[in-house]
Amino acid sequence: MTTVLQATKRETGKRSILSQLRNEGQLAGVLYGYETETTPISLDYRDTAKAVQTYGTTSVFKIEVGGKRVNAVLTDIQRDALKGHVKHVDFLAINMKEELEVDVPIAFIGTSVGVKEGGVITQPNHTLKIKVNPSKIPDTIEIDVSDLAVGESLSVGNVRDQFTAFTIVDNDDYTLATVTPPAAPVEDVDANAENVTADDLDATGEKLSPEKPGRED
Repeated sequence: MTTVLQATKRETGKRSILSQLRNEGQLAGVLYGYETETTPISLDYRDTAKAVQTYGTTSVFKIEVGGKRVNAVLTDIQRDALKGHVKHVDFLAINMKEELEVDVPIAFIGTSVGVKEGGVITQPNHTLKIKVNPSKIPDTIEIDVSDLAVGESLSVGNVRDQFTAFTIVDNDDYTLATVTPPAAPVEDVDANAENVTADDLDATGEKLSPEKPGRED
């Protein structure tokens, strides 16, 4: 589903302009790409956040600016390092009849054999770069990890032929998942070990006064 986001051209060059936009509930962005001049834009912060949350980061959006509507995909989100809020977005205008390369989130399905045996599954990479028609961009790419045993890894080369609706751009050695062995158990402390008390310390030498810390000669 395509949603329309209203945008306006904005001024550039001053940080104060970006601060003013945030204070007015606006989000700074840029629109560029197919049959589109690179244009700094501002969008309603709440409307944009709601659209992305509802339709996902891989959806095709219609951006209307200056009376013109273009199909576009979200290519970058910049967040404030301290507060975490979105401060800038990039939209790439696209031709709906031509394939494009996009990064799509990976979603694991199934419980791996290795995890059932106590192993831990890790995900070195969280997205796959694919080449696909804009109308067929998936929200996520599901990867079945059920057969993955302890000590094994799953890479693009293992799953490439499973997908026909799009082409995976990443190399065959691009790692998707790894199952590592369970952590070694921590040895129990000897229950028969004697507890050391303050009196025991006094018996070994001079007791240090809290008012006068020990001095090395």
